[in-house]
Amino acid sequence: MASNTQTLPKKLVIATRASRLALWQAEHVRDCLIRLYPSINVELLKLSTRGDEILDRSLQKIGGKGLFIKELEYALLDGRADLAVHSLKDVPVDLVEAFELTAILPRAETRDAWVSNHYADMQALPHGAVVGTSSLRRESQLRRLIPHVTVKPLRGNLDTRLGKLDAGDFDAIILAAVGLQRLGLADRIRGFISTQDSLPAAGQGSLGIEIRADRSDLKQLLQPLACSQTTACSLAERAVSRVLGGSCTVPIAAYATIQDNKIHLQALVATPDGQEVVFNQASASIDKAVQLGEAVAHALQMQGADHILASLNQTGHG
Repeated sequence: MASNTQTLPKKLVIATRASRLALWQAEHVRDCLIRLYPSINVELLKLSTRGDEILDRSLQKIGGKGLFIKELEYALLDGRADLAVHSLKDVPVDLVEAFELTAILPRAETRDAWVSNHYADMQALPHGAVVGTSSLRRESQLRRLIPHVTVKPLRGNLDTRLGKLDAGDFDAIILAAVGLQRLGLADRIRGFISTQDSLPAAGQGSLGIEIRADRSDLKQLLQPLACSQTTACSLAERAVSRVLGGSCTVPIAAYATIQDNKIHLQALVATPDGQEVVFNQASASIDKAVQLGEAVAHALQMQGADHILASLNQTGHG
């Protein structure tokens, strides 16, 4: 790095949402950059997004997860920020042409967490128990496993969601385990839900760094933060969503792992009630990650995924 000292910027600004978890993620990237480039002053620009502000309606009714990144992208466009840090699962698979994901960091925990003050696991829930989740993907898989429960939407940041559980609004809630771990709340996790029971969302557990596509000066600078294996898994998972037109508004799950230099991908599409589920899996060499994702998505289409997605669009879920 020393040889590049003359070309390093004096300052970098990271755009971030103002929630505790988003700030942890941005601070993590800031700390990584400071370790790599001690001479750079790295600052955070904290912004509020529409996804954070509108909590009385489900995401699918107000425009999807892209609402969490729009204000951050405006800051990149007008020069207030140089990069934005996102939970990768919140980043739409088709970014506007002006932007690009330039680095995907090493993946953390991918599983969903079971959080309850009274019940050790989902099998312990009584008939009619109320479970909270913000995700149609989680809801569909939960209803398939335990159809006797009531699933209700749960929005807000982690502290808000835990507060609603503690107030008695829910018997249990399901959250991404990684968020609880990052905020020092791992003791709230009663158990991890296996990926067989709750296949993760594309990009779950990963952080992505977004920049303006014309900022070639930043691409090389940020490259040391990227993890090649996590990137390959993310490319495969996001290819599934891209082919199927996926967002948070449809129950699509995609999860890739790497073993023996092969990438293994599992994916499913389901109806929100869990009554219809199509599942497919395949493996390929790591350099064929995108093609693998596309192939699995096409296989799901052949199994009836398009029929499920079309019916969701007609009923207002899409």
